[in-house]
Amino acid sequence: MSTLPLIYDQSMEDLQSIIQSWDEPAYRASQIWQAVYHRLVHTPEEMTELPTALRQRLAESFDFGAYEPMRCVRSKDGTTEKVLLALNDGQSVEAVLMHYDRRQTACISTQVGCAMACTFCATGQMGLRRNLSAGEIVIQALHFARQLQREERRLDNIVVMGMGEPFHNYQSLAQAIRRLNHPQGFRFGSRRMTVSTVGLIPGIVQFGNDFPQVNLAISLHAATNELRNQLIPANKRYPVEALLSACRAHVDRTGRRVTFEWALIQELNDGVGHAQALVSLVKGLRCHVNLIPLNPTSTYPGKASSPTHCDEFVRLLSKHGISNSIRVRRGLDIEAGCGQLATSS
Repeated sequence: MSTLPLIYDQSMEDLQSIIQSWDEPAYRASQIWQAVYHRLVHTPEEMTELPTALRQRLAESFDFGAYEPMRCVRSKDGTTEKVLLALNDGQSVEAVLMHYDRRQTACISTQVGCAMACTFCATGQMGLRRNLSAGEIVIQALHFARQLQREERRLDNIVVMGMGEPFHNYQSLAQAIRRLNHPQGFRFGSRRMTVSTVGLIPGIVQFGNDFPQVNLAISLHAATNELRNQLIPANKRYPVEALLSACRAHVDRTGRRVTFEWALIQELNDGVGHAQALVSLVKGLRCHVNLIPLNPTSTYPGKASSPTHCDEFVRLLSKHGISNSIRVRRGLDIEAGCGQLATSS
């Protein structure tokens, strides 16, 4: 495995400084940046606009690794693909590509494992191995973008909902968003990106200041501290009342609605009382509730709510004017659904 620094970990300013130190014209940095992020090349040899000597020096100085997957699996219905990407230190990370009728969505990771220990999440059950660098986050999106480019399709949405808690690795997350959004590079629109958090309030505040146009999603799953403490240990530090206050401030600051994610777990958080508590919690807040029947994991005994309970939950939210939808569960046969990502390496 390469010991060279990842090209994807370099900012435009970093590249400009390096190129100038090599006594090359400053505009060469822009050419390299656009080749990597716009044309999606992953070897210096493909940068034919550059002199041969510069291409050779780039190859000697940086890892342009295409990061071919160690494993790639596709769901039986063809709507979901999951890849296991090897990292340079022997660790690995999973990422998912979801195909919809008119859009393609990449679900990418920010950590190997996760420290949040949410009880129903396979990644949380792994524990935290390490944070990903900004380049290691970016390369997941570029991997799928290259694949779709070969298929004459494009990547339409990026959701940072894979392995890890994004705000627990905020600096790398922020750099990755800037790389993906850069007007001279990948040029991926802010409003086509969504970041999901279990509710780390300092991260929510910083995120709203730094990226007011990027969508925010909150893994909520319970409307009371008693139940949420059981499901999401981070709630003990950032309880529901404080979290919702931060969400209201975020909406006021950005003008963007917040999405709340709610895994419907049989006889745990899917009753009439739970729906009513959620209504009371979010009433008047510009938000949308994404409901999804629980995806199974090997070490959590909970089961998905029945269709009847799901429908009743939706009916109660809708009755009170709370925007909501039930997400179709995807990729269960390849363990690519929400909360199912994990690696054994």
